[in-house]
Amino acid sequence: MGVDSISKKEKRYHLVGWLLFLVCAVFFIAQSLTDNNILGLSGSVIFLAGCIAFLIPLVGNWHKE
Repeated sequence: MGVDSISKKEKRYHLVGWLLFLVCAVFFIAQSLTDNNILGLSGSVIFLAGCIAFLIPLVGNWHKE
């Protein structure tokens, strides 16, 4: 199922969900930095990049119906 085939309301729910994941990634990064945890920091940055990668097609097709 592509991004184009879902309703505007469902897109909004997806956007809110991914934004919450982004917030979590930022907190994971902050926690890893305070603990000097390089492995946790690496995983958190990869998680943040993955969230952004999923947001790009959602936001890029936001006004298409």
